[in-house]
Amino acid sequence: MKELIEQINAEIALFQKNAELQLVKGNKAAGTRARKNALVIAKLMKDFRKASVEAAK
Repeated sequence: MKELIEQINAEIALFQKNAELQLVKGNKAAGTRARKNALVIAKLMKDFRKASVEAAK
């Protein structure tokens, strides 16, 4: 579970970096990367939910 949380935090950091580049500098490639990061974050959050429910049992 700890590794999963570390992966989520790393992916969020990448998302923030890429979203900022798109917003401030208008970098279209960074926008594409940010959207990809968002999809990965969504998947990791689903995995976290499953792991959390399992740990609560």
